[in-house]
Amino acid sequence: MSKVRLNKKIADAGITSRRKAEQLILDGQVKVNDKVCKELATFVTDKDKVEVNGIPIENETPIYILYHKPTGEVSTVSDDKDRRTVVDKFDHLNTRIYPVGRLDYDTSGILLLTNDGEFTNYMTHPRYEVEKTYRAKISRSLTDRELKELENGIMLEDGKTSKAIVEVIRDKKDMDMIVQLTITEGRNHQVRRMFEYFDAEVIKLKRIGYDFLTIEGVPTGEYRFLTPHEVKQLVGHAKAVLK
Repeated sequence: MSKVRLNKKIADAGITSRRKAEQLILDGQVKVNDKVCKELATFVTDKDKVEVNGIPIENETPIYILYHKPTGEVSTVSDDKDRRTVVDKFDHLNTRIYPVGRLDYDTSGILLLTNDGEFTNYMTHPRYEVEKTYRAKISRSLTDRELKELENGIMLEDGKTSKAIVEVIRDKKDMDMIVQLTITEGRNHQVRRMFEYFDAEVIKLKRIGYDFLTIEGVPTGEYRFLTPHEVKQLVGHAKAVLK
């Protein structure tokens, strides 16, 4: 019977990432066979009873979903204002899934959902530099100098942004400018704040790319399951950044 590290067992159950699982173990929040376990090097098998905060965990079949999020949904599992959430669409799956990162209420486009904590860590931790591409319609045209500044990084209240890939999609007189922006960070409201730095209001914002993934063929409000090959590629690209 195969053995796995305790932190991997917890991550595979979709509870959290391996790194955060280690902290749960150190904090005494994990039991193995009814005994608190604080040893990070612990290995377990499928026969061992593992509990996190008193709740037994079971290995779930990993699920990976690409969802074309519409505006008007919150990227959480539940909402205290009783707004529609991105997981409401998947009640029929009868398994717990959660969004990988977030898209703002007024932002549409690619959102990944899963029950795999380790996968979530690869996709969201800044050190893995996963590229996300956004298309923004903004209230005024940016100058070449401003576009270059945006590309090189600008100073926001929470620090300077990393370098970005900037492409002008439309810049015509009497029409709102459309700019495509590829970044590897995921700060709160970051894309909107980057344009607001130049006093340009974001009128419409859509995430159209997530690494190599696109929303092509997936209508707004619909979804598809990622293939095992796509999941492997995503994780592989994230790991490659550290080499």
